[in-house]
Amino acid sequence: MNLVFKYKLSIIGVIFGSIMGYLYYLYIGCETGSCPITSKPLNSTLYGAMLGYFTLNIFKSEKHEN
Repeated sequence: MNLVFKYKLSIIGVIFGSIMGYLYYLYIGCETGSCPITSKPLNSTLYGAMLGYFTLNIFKSEKHEN
């Protein structure tokens, strides 16, 4: 359970990004099927998860012990 609290922002970012990536595929998508990211729901969901992870990790503060 301590691991969940430690990576709370990362987990939230992955979940939120996955949802947004799938919604992007669902409502915008790619009509021709030639778009590498939005042509399949798995691709856009994984891409959204990655972006959500990186975006929320910007706000993560790490404590350095000296």
